[in-house]
Amino acid sequence: MKKDILVPFDGSKNAIEALQLAINLAKLLQEKLIILNIQPSFHTVHTKLFFKENTIREYQEQLFEETVVPAKKILEDAGIEYELKLRIGDAKEQICQEAMAGDNVQPGCATTGVRMIVMGSRGMNPVLGGVLGSVSYGVVNAAACPVTIVPFSCAE
Repeated sequence: MKKDILVPFDGSKNAIEALQLAINLAKLLQEKLIILNIQPSFHTVHTKLFFKENTIREYQEQLFEETVVPAKKILEDAGIEYELKLRIGDAKEQICQEAMAGDNVQPGCATTGVRMIVMGSRGMNPVLGGVLGSVSYGVVNAAACPVTIVPFSCAE
């Protein structure tokens, strides 16, 4: 049976809004939150020439730790069960793979994995315009579970 709520988190205001909604849902459903941060792979010809694999990995882990600081504080204050995860690679692909973790069946017949994904409508990429960012748009179209997109609320 599907359980838990996946929250992709990049430290943006939209991701924080999504986290707040996910916390409320997790309390209501009595489920754990999986906070997922995706870092770029940095695997290019030039990167491999100048940096060792372990140096790149340490840098990715450092970026992960810095990014999840606000999420940790919010989650600790909320007092709910959570798990922080780091994945490396394309954000859309990694989110969808994490959502299906544990599935050995066809995506359309998924019975395990997360109950839902709750994510912000736009992340940290300032280049892309529109209502949905490229990652949220891609996840909505590719995920094998319900996806809730949370826009940033200007009311504070």
